[in-house]
Amino acid sequence: MPLKVGELARRSGVSVRTLHHYDEIGLLSPSARTESGHRLYTEADILRLQQVISLRSLGFPLDDIRTVLNDPSSSPMKILEMHLTKLQKELEEQTRLIDNVEKIALGLRMGQNPSTDQILQLIEEIKMHEKYYTKDQLNQLKSRANALGEDAIRQAEKDWTQLIQEVRALMESGSDPADVAVQALAKRWSDLLSMFTGGDANIARSLGTMYQQEGSAQASRGMLDEATMKYINEANKIANRDRE
Repeated sequence: MPLKVGELARRSGVSVRTLHHYDEIGLLSPSARTESGHRLYTEADILRLQQVISLRSLGFPLDDIRTVLNDPSSSPMKILEMHLTKLQKELEEQTRLIDNVEKIALGLRMGQNPSTDQILQLIEEIKMHEKYYTKDQLNQLKSRANALGEDAIRQAEKDWTQLIQEVRALMESGSDPADVAVQALAKRWSDLLSMFTGGDANIARSLGTMYQQEGSAQASRGMLDEATMKYINEANKIANRDRE
């Protein structure tokens, strides 16, 4: 059922003013009108809005978004895959910071002073996060870590280390990302990411922005090299296509 502009704004979180602006610049024009001339957005229009929002979160300016959406080679799936890759990178960086904070905190509880290198690394990571996360998001991340607890965080750290090693080993052996063994690792990867995101799209978006601007190697503090990241992302894309 088509939606009027006010209802679409209420349900999507996109303001009426923004929707009107998209219509004025020809980025998203409603496909129908009521007899009195009010805008009506169809399912196809709403799908296009989702693509606009995804591309905006990836840093595309409006003019470039119009170009992408009008490109015959573009598709909703392709845009979602781009967005998914960004979200995965965001979560990986957050997991890294949680692990490092917990390592130092655990050492202090046991009476072990952290090394200068550990402290400087943590400072650098915190400053990087402050650059990309809002205060509310940082508070949410802190609450998320507290909710998970020390044991879960320590186990997740071990799981990530082991998983990355297994992914890298299969990549170096020449295994195709579509192979059953690689797909099993991709599933574990997604599960670990979901464990730490808490389902917050805004936090995931901030993490993705940091990965996009800092680069995978820098953002992960060397935990993930670019080749391994690209390999597991390809495996996840295949998994997502298979679930369609």
